[in-house]
Parts: sequence; C-alpha cells; structure tokens
Amino acid sequence: MLRTLAALCVVTSTVAQAQQPRLIAVSNEVSRDVVLLDAVTGRIVATIPVRDRPRGIHASRDGKRIYVALSDDKPQTATGRDRIAVIDVARKRTVADIPAGTDPEQFALAPNERTLYASNEDAGTAAVVDLRTRRPRATLVVGIEPEGVGVSPDGRWVYVTSETSNSVSVIDTRRDSVVANFLVDLRPRAVTWAPDGSRAYVTNEISGSLSVIDGHTHSLLGNVTIDGGVGKPVGVALSPDGRTIYVANGGSGRVAIVDAATLRETGFIIVGRRPWNLALSHDGRWLYTANGLSNSVSVADLSTNRVVKTFPAGQRPWGLALLY
Repeated sequence: MLRTLAALCVVTSTVAQAQQPRLIAVSNEVSRDVVLLDAVTGRIVATIPVRDRPRGIHASRDGKRIYVALSDDKPQTATGRDRIAVIDVARKRTVADIPAGTDPEQFALAPNERTLYASNEDAGTAAVVDLRTRRPRATLVVGIEPEGVGVSPDGRWVYVTSETSNSVSVIDTRRDSVVANFLVDLRPRAVTWAPDGSRAYVTNEISGSLSVIDGHTHSLLGNVTIDGGVGKPVGVALSPDGRTIYVANGGSGRVAIVDAATLRETGFIIVGRRPWNLALSHDGRWLYTANGLSNSVSVADLSTNRVVKTFPAGQRPWGLALLY
C-alpha cells in the first residue's frame, strides 16, 4: 500500500512539473538574438546570436528545438538570409536553416509538427514548408502584408491575418490552397484557436478590438472592443479550458482578460512597456509577456492576476516560447 501511494505521489509530482516550463525562449529584434531564461529564476542560460531580425518563435513539443523566423534588412530580395532558424536547445546553437519565403514574420507548426506555415509580410504570400524535407512545398497568395498564423487544433485549417487588407485567409491543409477570405477589423495581427476548434480569435491593433470567428463556417461573428479601444492589441492566448482570452496590449502596457462565453472584458494585468506577445503555461497558472520597451519578460500569477516576477531578456523582445 505504501509503495502504491509513493508511486502515485511520484507520478503526480512529475505531471505537475511537466505543466510548468523549464525555459523561456525570447526573440530580441534589436540585439538580434534568442535568449534562454530559466523559467523559475530568470537566470540567462544562454544567448544565441542569429545575425538577422528575429520575430516569430515556437518550440517543439518535446522542448528540444526552437524555431525562430528571421528577416534581413532587404525586403523583397532573395538574399537567402530570410529563413526559419532551428536551434538545438541542448547544444544552445543554430543547427539548421529552413527556407520559408521572403520576410517571414509569424509562423505556426501543424499539430503533428510535420508542416510549418509562415507569413511572408513583404510578398503577400504564405509559405507551406515540409519539415521532413525542410523545403517549401507551396507558396500561396493571401492578403496584403500577412502577419499572424494560426493552425486549428485538428490541423485542418490555417488562418493567416493580413494587416493592410484587414483580412483573414483560410488555408485548407489537405489541398495546400486558399479556400476563403473574409474581412475583420483594422490591422489584424495575431490569431489563436479555441481548443475545440469552434472559434478563432484575431487581434486588431488599430481598431483596438478582438474579432471572433466561427471556426466551422470561417466567418466573422463580431468584434469586441479591448482595453477601451486604445491599447493596440497584438498577442493573444487562451486558457487551456478555452474559457478565458488574454490579449497583450502593446500601447497600454496591460494584458486584457476576456470571458470567452460573454465576450466581456473582466479585468487586466499591468505588465511591462510594449507587451507584444504572450504565452500561457500548460496548467493555465502562469502568463508570460515579451515587453519590447522594458527589455523584459513579465511573469503573472493568474490566480491573483498580478505580475510576480520580471526578468531581463535582451534588447526589444518581440516574442517568446515556453519549453518543457
């Protein structure tokens, strides 16, 4: 009996620890590096130079690799420096470069991590990249100045937001083709999906709003004003149960808290200056923001909706990813 209880305690402890990130990876636009932070102490574990401008960043599920979108300083020019860099976490260095079209800004990984979808901001296209061959297999025309990319939980649909055309393009992943486009509010930035795929949410920077999308019909359900309409929302994330939406407002230095059922703003969290993107821990307890003007990462405890830690994170943090 005692052995059974002891084994149960070990399993429970392991699951709890697995829900908390061990590292935070931060892309820094000005210092042009990716910084790895200890998620508990904030200690800088490594600073990995990437030479070009890093923005979108994601980690593999197993925490062994970091993917980061890099753009050079020559838009619409095929210099070979626009790419998705692959960083080996254990070796703390870049081990591969993946072509993904010119000027990749945001991207998303398919749930099976076999395909990567990247927005090409200067070209008005989206690249579909096979991660097994590490080569693009399709280049699709989307809106003007595409930005955010979000894959549905079942991997069937990809939404690409476009800042200048104020539109969202819908990619059918079975056909690698754009099958629909629809309008949202002004200057759409990031996009995320509800866990059940029934809805998607798009932040609109200029309108100061959040667009709510029907994930089945790919149509706009409505727009919700965020942070009084002046916060300049960019990053967006959902709680694991899909009941709460968190929106990073770069203009106000706050993260808005929105009830997904009522679509009403219920509160906010004061973080650093120019919070651009954010992430939630697997257990929904901790929220992390990349603060571009504070050069920091804020860590908020969502049981109190207060920042409990602030970590230095390089020059002009743009995005972050959590590693487990």
